[in-house]
Amino acid sequence: MLHVTTMHGVSNSGPFDDEGNDDFDFSSLFGGLGASGDPNAMMANFMQMFGGFGGGAGGGLDNAMNIAVSIAAGGQTESNVDPMDRMALEQLIRVAELQIANATGLRTSTGGPLTIAPVTRSDWVRHSMQAYKPILEQMAAAMASPGLGDDLGGGNDPQLAMFEQLFSSIRPMMVNMTTGSMIGHIGNRAIGTYDLPIPRPGSNELLVVVPNLDAFGEEWSLDKDELRMWIVLSEVAHHAVLSIPHVAQQISQLLGRYTNAFRNDPGAIAGSLEDFEPTGDMSDLAGLQSQLQGMFGDPSALIGSMRSPEQQELLPEIAALMAAIVGYVDHIMDSVGTTMISSYSQLTEALRRRRVTTSESDRFVERLLGLELDQPLYDRGRAFIDGIVERAGDEGLSKLWESLETLPTPNEIGSPGLWLSRMGIDFDVEIDPADLAGLDEFLQNPEEE
Repeated sequence: MLHVTTMHGVSNSGPFDDEGNDDFDFSSLFGGLGASGDPNAMMANFMQMFGGFGGGAGGGLDNAMNIAVSIAAGGQTESNVDPMDRMALEQLIRVAELQIANATGLRTSTGGPLTIAPVTRSDWVRHSMQAYKPILEQMAAAMASPGLGDDLGGGNDPQLAMFEQLFSSIRPMMVNMTTGSMIGHIGNRAIGTYDLPIPRPGSNELLVVVPNLDAFGEEWSLDKDELRMWIVLSEVAHHAVLSIPHVAQQISQLLGRYTNAFRNDPGAIAGSLEDFEPTGDMSDLAGLQSQLQGMFGDPSALIGSMRSPEQQELLPEIAALMAAIVGYVDHIMDSVGTTMISSYSQLTEALRRRRVTTSESDRFVERLLGLELDQPLYDRGRAFIDGIVERAGDEGLSKLWESLETLPTPNEIGSPGLWLSRMGIDFDVEIDPADLAGLDEFLQNPEEE
């Protein structure tokens, strides 16, 4: 069972028990919903428990913000970031801007100077929830609208009518609650603005989560100054790519189409209760509650049941663009970092291992947005970029971000030669001598094959 951080009631105090433990099972929310045995009371209690999460996307996200901040801060008051950290990072970003601009030929900011801010975990959450708000609101609205499964056929059956009402309301509530919970968890470990490589339009401010970065450096015994230089270079490189107007537009469009394609299908949730056959008098209320606990104990399974065919079709497009971005940033980092940071190899091994060794909780928001930022995706992205550079050099690579039409397709990510051909870039195809020997042998003795 996937455990997620949640709470027994919506409040600003946060989802923590008396011991400060935040690792609650989502199913614990349903422990006493219908103790009276009255289905109407059960539904009323359920809706009251979720409070503002049923009152529209905006109200839900406000409560999700409270959840996320409480989780990220660990239920404690965070200390302000040392002003010396701000001064040190401001010096580093000027160096990083120059290096990344020279290596990429891209603008590192748009509409104003690039700035950097050392922040706490709570600050990162507040900035991120605001940045992701349009996507999250669109997703909640899509889940609240009529979907594939119209109704459960409740008709005049008051019990099934209750289920219909419950199922039509539960998904947007759960998305808001679990998103707040998961973004709080990401804030607990995020080290920069682009832990999720999603554009943040209208902002030229980069964030560095100093408490998380320092804790990671101490855990791996990394040089503090060089670690900060590495993360600032990475943030500037990400920002340079994600600030390209047509790149930001394409990502936003794909994620918007993905989140808008969620389908509110009561029948899919009802399938989770197929072994439960409630009686008309609700005499098996305990069985109902047990089924609800089992179903909601794994929110990732619930989200999986909502993934529509339209979303499945979009996943390769999203993955192709994400792979190109992360592969390109890794390439630029290797080009620049090795000349600037003496411990670059050690830092890179630690930080790149860190980004793919996340928990299921951290993966939840990624999957919710249609992102699969796993090791195979990073490997495909790097192989694609390396394939271009090996065949056409940096001059060929520079065409990657020229326009919407030069972005790679899903097929091209696995075959950089296809992308180069579509771009009209001539390149030499290197053939292994062993392959030539094998071909010559085949041509001489084709009947043996």
